[in-house]
Amino acid sequence: MSQAPSESPSHTPSGPEADPRLDALSAWLSGRLPELLAEHRVPGAAVAVSVGGAVIDAAAGVLSKSTGVEATPDSVFQIGSITKVWTATLAMQLVDEGKLALDAPVRDYLPGFALADASAAAAITVRHLMCHVSGFEGDIFTDTGVGDDCLERFVATLGDAPQLFAPGERFSYNNAGYCVLGRIVEALRGKTYDACLRDHLFAPLGLAHAATGPYEAILHRAAVGHIQAGPDAPFEPAPAWALPRSNSAAGAMLAMRPRDLLTFVRAHLADGLGPDGTRVLGAESARAMRERQTDVPYLGFMGDEWGLGWEIFDWPGGTVIGHDGGTLGQSAFLRAVPGRDVAVAVLTNGGEPIAVYEEITRRVLRELADVELPPLPVPAPDAPRVDAARYVGTYSSGIADTVVSQDDDGRIWAERTPKGIMAEFGGPPERFELVPAREGSLIAVQRQHGMHQVHSFVGDDGDGHALFLHTGRADRRVAP
Repeated sequence: MSQAPSESPSHTPSGPEADPRLDALSAWLSGRLPELLAEHRVPGAAVAVSVGGAVIDAAAGVLSKSTGVEATPDSVFQIGSITKVWTATLAMQLVDEGKLALDAPVRDYLPGFALADASAAAAITVRHLMCHVSGFEGDIFTDTGVGDDCLERFVATLGDAPQLFAPGERFSYNNAGYCVLGRIVEALRGKTYDACLRDHLFAPLGLAHAATGPYEAILHRAAVGHIQAGPDAPFEPAPAWALPRSNSAAGAMLAMRPRDLLTFVRAHLADGLGPDGTRVLGAESARAMRERQTDVPYLGFMGDEWGLGWEIFDWPGGTVIGHDGGTLGQSAFLRAVPGRDVAVAVLTNGGEPIAVYEEITRRVLRELADVELPPLPVPAPDAPRVDAARYVGTYSSGIADTVVSQDDDGRIWAERTPKGIMAEFGGPPERFELVPAREGSLIAVQRQHGMHQVHSFVGDDGDGHALFLHTGRADRRVAP
């Protein structure tokens, strides 16, 4: 039987550069975190904040509603797609060693790399993979088993993956692309992706509570994700702990406590130096990873630009880097401010965690870095009716079909039907209203997963219709 959310004491600010502002923040977290979880139905969470060499952390709630085991600051949560920054870092280490070139074709390292569009497969570079502009269908989660060859086997299944646009043309978040990048790391290192993480990041960073999969996570207090069967249903433990191992390089399994995640981030903020002065990444490579590579359509929540692995946010007061992650009922949020050596990680296991992330991150960045977290977009109460001819149509990806329509009263509707792995774990079909947001975009009237999702419509099909519905991923128009 599950227990009521409980709070584990946050650690005292420590380190040679302890910031007195962390004392007040630590006390606030101790009292406020349990309240936030209760308000937003989040079963459990762990948080860490760092300024220079000083770190505080806190936890509250339970790791699983089935067991009632309390979350502690040393509990491990899945970090989901934040793993992509780790994969990019492994690749940049190879760049430092002269074994990998960012602008070399993928086929220089994986000669058998194939997609449905042979010319695109030949043209895609390592850089394209790293900043999500390779252009092929990225929501592919084929389970190729748990063997050490699962990533190699996964990449071999991409031969029929469709090309959405020419390599380098635009941004579209691509999980499968990061699996290819992880396979490149494996091929050049001659060892599994998991071994690369342990040998080239866990060990030099001295990480004590990090796990590449369930066999390591079980040695710690490990969080279990919680999902809903429907919009009004309670959050219950997910039927599986993780996504397929074949997607590990994209974020299927990597788990850790937030303090260890910030150790990794602080190495990036220190231009590649680990906590004991060990060089984990070249300074030039660390700086290059947080430099703009491509713009991102207006989405309200994702970064304004993308670097080599990092999301880049242009916020009032300064530039912020970060990444988010979502797995089976677990959500992770990471933000850091280069030049001010401030970072915050919020790891959760269900419920509606975005509000938890917002309140904690806004306070941390405002008080410690003089950076203001912008509010998430909301629909205007007096949003005008518009001609939706450009938007109306059917858009498709590997995980969902979305039909956008306009009724006789001028209201715009989206009907989203999950498919593939998302039909199994992602919830039922949804129908929701859209109203105008910024030019070229619509926003959902209803809150979904704790926010009003912005839908940007980009490109042109030659007849005045949008070619893509963009919600981070570019879903291509497949019908009028």
